[in-house]
Amino acid sequence: MNKIGVHALSWVGGWSEAEARTAIEGSARLGYDLVEIPMLDTSAIDTAMTRRLLQESGIAATVSLGLDPTNDITSSDPDIAQRGETHLKTVVTLANEIGATHVCGVIHSAMKKYMEPATDAAIDQSADILRRICAHAEGLGIEIGLEVVNRYESNVLNTAAQGVALCDSVGAKNVKVHLDTYHMNIEEADSAHAILETGDRLGYFHIGESHRGYLGSGSIDFDGIFRSLARIGYGGPIVFESFSSEVVNPQLSSMLGIWRNLWSDGEDLCRHAFQFTTAHLHAAHKVDGLVKEPGAGGARDG
Repeated sequence: MNKIGVHALSWVGGWSEAEARTAIEGSARLGYDLVEIPMLDTSAIDTAMTRRLLQESGIAATVSLGLDPTNDITSSDPDIAQRGETHLKTVVTLANEIGATHVCGVIHSAMKKYMEPATDAAIDQSADILRRICAHAEGLGIEIGLEVVNRYESNVLNTAAQGVALCDSVGAKNVKVHLDTYHMNIEEADSAHAILETGDRLGYFHIGESHRGYLGSGSIDFDGIFRSLARIGYGGPIVFESFSSEVVNPQLSSMLGIWRNLWSDGEDLCRHAFQFTTAHLHAAHKVDGLVKEPGAGGARDG
């Protein structure tokens, strides 16, 4: 079955014990299977405390992050690229310590507005470093997800096809494409078709509305997207991601331009997202003769 998750920044802006408890216990109370924990600042993560709270609530975790200009693994400065590799190895190690199953996000380049296209050398360097990160993660049973984002957040991966190509270049068993409906709505000609083309290379999936607010209140065709997920038999995590100026993370809020208050009640937002996601998942598996239940290993024609 698909594990249904929610990004912690829909609840809290940091990761003190009180904040971690709010995000973890709140997500579990609403029925979520996992919480996605942002790990931009590794020094802010108390792994023993986080693992304890996860175990107490009976909920799983994944980890996400975005690199920045000081640790960009596509940088032509070898010290910056090495800093990025070291940071990613540390994140994978900490993810293992809290019991996380995935490390994903913009880990193939810095999450920033680039003023020029990526060079072949930069992409090759990213793949080389990611290959070593995947080897480290494989030994810990962790899957790596390369997030495809819009042109204003990376110059390396903007389309699902580019994500597949980079995964092929890395060539590791535990590297997968990480797609996000918010970004796909900007960059893909047909998001549902892009999911079909990605197929079994898809390993992690974010759902977010076109304006990052309540699901169903924007312009994204979620019916088509969930039907495509059903058609490829996608069984990985489906994680809701939404941001508002109501909850501020000093690093990520500025990086993503979260200037507007799209919602004020995180719990109501997350409750609605859980209901919306589960309803669309079940509906997608009932149409067009698809008879498998969500995440049950694929769909077949009836």
